[in-house]
Amino acid sequence: MHPVDESRYSRQIKLPQVGLEGQEKIAAAKVLIIGMGGLGSPAALYLAAAGIGELRLSDFDVVEESNLQRQVIHAQENIGQLKTHSAADTIKRNNPQCRVVTIDHEMDEDRLAVEISAVDIVLDCSDNFATRFAVNRQCVRQRKPLVSAAAVRLSGQIMSYIPAAGVPCYQCVYSEEYESAITCESEGILGPVVGVLGTMQALQALLILIGKAEAMQGRLLLFDALHMHWQAVQIPCKPDCPACSGN
Repeated sequence: MHPVDESRYSRQIKLPQVGLEGQEKIAAAKVLIIGMGGLGSPAALYLAAAGIGELRLSDFDVVEESNLQRQVIHAQENIGQLKTHSAADTIKRNNPQCRVVTIDHEMDEDRLAVEISAVDIVLDCSDNFATRFAVNRQCVRQRKPLVSAAAVRLSGQIMSYIPAAGVPCYQCVYSEEYESAITCESEGILGPVVGVLGTMQALQALLILIGKAEAMQGRLLLFDALHMHWQAVQIPCKPDCPACSGN
């Protein structure tokens, strides 16, 4: 790890909740972001700007013109490129101090387990339940913090799993039998909605890394963009949760 650039990160270091010690934790951290779309774009940009030491970006899709309305890490000239490569180029231009590793193929559960074992925290910015369940299972098994978010139309949600006794996981909220055909492609999305949720993922990840995550344990945050309203729901552990009941 390189010494902390106190000039670059001075506004964060001034915060008593961060300080030089917190900034050093941020600089030492490795973060896996799964999905470089509308959520992953702002999450990656803010984490890189905050001084995360290493970002591992996972996505096997390419940039399309319809992505540019909300996936702000990509630009017109990136159409046709792999999203991970486009995102890595943007991050390197914005903060060359941040190391970027790209994973540009679909991961099976074994590879997912390996990638999660290599990082300190995971951000699930994917757009399907199969991936969310698989990521959640691995994070619970390996006791790795997970920040998961989703958004569609004019609403979204975010929840963090912080490994500890009595803390619910993502599957305490949704069972694997849950199916939904609602997607941004079918239903639409207002770009800033995913921007808000992706930025919140970066914020929660930073708070977890510096040890200031008490307020988010076991809480699902629901965002209603149309009415500018946040609702916090306390989630209990599901006694028969197939992911975390044995932990």
